[in-house]
Amino acid sequence: DFRLGNMFQFIQQQPDLENILHLMGQTSIYGLDTEFIKVDTLWPKLGVFQINVADQVFLLDGASLDLSVFWEKLFQAQQNIFHACSEDIDLIYHYAQQKTLTNVFDTQVGMSFLGHGLQVSYQNALKQMLDVDIDKDQTRSDWLARPLSPEQLAYAANDVLYLMNLSDKIQNELTDKYLLDFALEDCRHLTYEIGQETPLERLYHDIGNYRHSRRQLMQLQQLAAWREQIVKALNYPRSFILKSSTMIDLVEKNPCNHFQLSGIRDIRQNIVRDHGKTILDLLKFLPEQAEWPLRLARPIRHSSKDIGEKVDAVIQAVVNETTIPKEVLMRKKWLNALYQHVVFHNDEQDLPAYLLGWRYDLLTKPLIDVLHADENYLSTQMKVME
Repeated sequence: DFRLGNMFQFIQQQPDLENILHLMGQTSIYGLDTEFIKVDTLWPKLGVFQINVADQVFLLDGASLDLSVFWEKLFQAQQNIFHACSEDIDLIYHYAQQKTLTNVFDTQVGMSFLGHGLQVSYQNALKQMLDVDIDKDQTRSDWLARPLSPEQLAYAANDVLYLMNLSDKIQNELTDKYLLDFALEDCRHLTYEIGQETPLERLYHDIGNYRHSRRQLMQLQQLAAWREQIVKALNYPRSFILKSSTMIDLVEKNPCNHFQLSGIRDIRQNIVRDHGKTILDLLKFLPEQAEWPLRLARPIRHSSKDIGEKVDAVIQAVVNETTIPKEVLMRKKWLNALYQHVVFHNDEQDLPAYLLGWRYDLLTKPLIDVLHADENYLSTQMKVME
């Protein structure tokens, strides 16, 4: 949309950034987006940071500006508005070196409460809410290249040009349904979650599954911790060292020498050459058996038919009462966490934060009561897996 022509400025000089920082001091609600590259690195490399402030659009050059004061302004803002914020927040946390943004409104999250699904694209959001059509053809372009083409700049500007109007419309609709506070709280949980680092010794949870023996989980724990330390030291994507599927193949085939190691699925030959001995040692030399992780719980598909129906009935009742769509109220991984909570008598504080906020009285507590009634069945399910 080249009508944008005069509607945005590309900022590459530090003195010009000062004017924007001044403008940010006069209003505290910003529409934001980022364009970055993360192909051959663990951390994203910022190309352009787009901001809509006081109805003006600026594109900040990530390659040439010192943005340290800009990051501070974002943390002090009344509200930072994004659409599908996960990667943007991850980038801000990396560059700002702090991980506590609590003032975000994600228009994608807002739309999910209004029944548009969990993953509505920005393009579809604008079409559905504002009847605006935008072009999405520069998604894959190189944002670190200089100079950026007029098409790239227009594309980047478009991403925040309509964001404030979109946000206003969504927040008004949420307010009418008494759902705005719920949506804002979910945005806080999301930004909190993005800032959480899994401890090294728990990384294997995201790779292993209930089929793996305790020995295999111990091997995965060692491999995952080693991979994490390497990728952070070298700033490589995890898949450059070992894909998760490759790690599973390693513990299932348990190679004993370089020849067998070379036959493992998707393993890179440079990794075998540079790190083969380390990988074989990590598979072979394990701590005492008493220190091996316990087996992972089977995802409980719904224990008994009867309980599955009761769980669905509780969720459906809340859908009817609040108009919040089912997929927003409860996700599969949260339900699994609830099952495990009941079976293993865990502390409620260990439940996902989403289940402890506004969902707690509405949904979490009633579901725990239903599951407690079925605890004997659930426990025998768990015993079977020991």
